[in-house]
Amino acid sequence: MDSKKLAQFCRDYADNKKAEKLAVLDVRKISSVADYYVIASGSSEPHVRAIVEEITNKLREDHDIRPRAVDGTRQGSWIVLDFFYVIVHVMRQDTREHYDLEGLWSDAARVKVVKAKAVRASNAKPRVKKVKAVAE
Repeated sequence: MDSKKLAQFCRDYADNKKAEKLAVLDVRKISSVADYYVIASGSSEPHVRAIVEEITNKLREDHDIRPRAVDGTRQGSWIVLDFFYVIVHVMRQDTREHYDLEGLWSDAARVKVVKAKAVRASNAKPRVKKVKAVAE
């Protein structure tokens, strides 16, 4: 999978858990560490953990991808997932404001994100539009 697509999946999975202020930064031209940084905020430590678990579980289940490394603790306010070409930072909002990664990487281009269409649950009944019969 290419790194841009992986970054998009990480962003979308974070969005599944209502992550706040999602950002995807293209750092290919200014960093040799990664191609993309995905940055997301959670409102509390449990929210941060839920976002991280959603990303790791969905990537493992749907794409057989696991992070190369995970840094941060379950009680931490900042957890980093290293997918080699994509680095995901999930942190509480106050921690994000303090470290200001977007300011640090202000030369990086922001990736415009196109929201994926909502996928209907497999057990949901499709909606049927009722049409009035017209007399001829």
